[in-house]
Amino acid sequence: METAIKKSDFVLNPYMKSNDLWATYQVLNTVVPYLLLWVLAIQVFPISGWLLIPIVILMALFSVRCFSLMHDCGHYSLFSSKKVNRCVGFVLGIINAIPPYAWSRDHAYHHKTNGDWERYRGVADFISTEEFSQLSSADRQFYELLRHPLMAIPGGFFYLAIQPRLTLVLGIYGFFSHVATGFGRTPRLGLAEIVSTHKSKHWQSTGEFWDLLLNNICVLSSWIILSHVLGAGFFLSMYSIVLTIAAVIFIYLFFVQHIFEGTYAHKNADWDYLLGALEGSSYLKLPAILNWFTADIGYHNIHHLSERIPNYHLAACHDRNRHLLSNVKTLRLGDMLDCAKFILWDAATDSLISIESFDRSVATAAIDVTSKLQPVPVSSK
Repeated sequence: METAIKKSDFVLNPYMKSNDLWATYQVLNTVVPYLLLWVLAIQVFPISGWLLIPIVILMALFSVRCFSLMHDCGHYSLFSSKKVNRCVGFVLGIINAIPPYAWSRDHAYHHKTNGDWERYRGVADFISTEEFSQLSSADRQFYELLRHPLMAIPGGFFYLAIQPRLTLVLGIYGFFSHVATGFGRTPRLGLAEIVSTHKSKHWQSTGEFWDLLLNNICVLSSWIILSHVLGAGFFLSMYSIVLTIAAVIFIYLFFVQHIFEGTYAHKNADWDYLLGALEGSSYLKLPAILNWFTADIGYHNIHHLSERIPNYHLAACHDRNRHLLSNVKTLRLGDMLDCAKFILWDAATDSLISIESFDRSVATAAIDVTSKLQPVPVSSK
């Protein structure tokens, strides 16, 4: 399909300018309330555990906003300085226990390939209908189970709390295994030569390793210190609940931004970047308060047109270019669960489909084949 609209038709450049004063205000009005809510939780807990419920919800929402601002820092759009974005992004990453450098690299790949389902398989590593048809019945059920909406709860906690720690441990283990193997095979080689040949599958550069290591040091240290000061039971339970709720919101937001009925899901050969941004990214119409907590990431089509537009310019850019956005999918909160069923990529039709749709198509095809194999009655004369 030819692209009727060109990227040059959009007015984007005026909205790509970072405002350091506004960015600083955003960071402060996010991090400070988050910390104050921790202080309030400490004061409230001895009075009543029920009073913690609204506090936990607010903390999770501020955690989401921290993640959204970290996301902007990863695109070097929140502040005008690349170094400031890296530093602020690192601090925001500590709040959500996630190393921002490697995350930003992976996220940049998503931007470069969105809608090209041969290269990027979505938030949950979806498979094609052809691959699904080759699975056993048990494997199909397991595939569907892992992508059930409720799996976002343990999956989100694992993604933030456990995976970065596990990645560091496995990466260090792989490094020492490589060194030991190197000495065993070629004892004449020096340590520096052996180390230089190591290529980790857990990080792609020295910078990523240091970001991962420093994030883990800061996160684990904060867990230990706060557990000692506040009590391990109180801190770890509160922190785990807040982190899990925030992670579930992250996952659902990211999911509906790209996974919906009619989304652009093409093969590499006919993939188009602009169509991937316009038709493979949704406009999630949220209430104003949720737009604030998510830093306007609901304007995701605009974000994919240019990731250098900071969150505080997305809404204005969307309004300025509204006449060019007729093919953008508009979603609301009530549509989120319905989107969760589209977990298979049908390469033949360049679309996402549900397992139910796949089963129906297989059954229909089987009926058609059977009917064609039926012998044609010969009429007697």
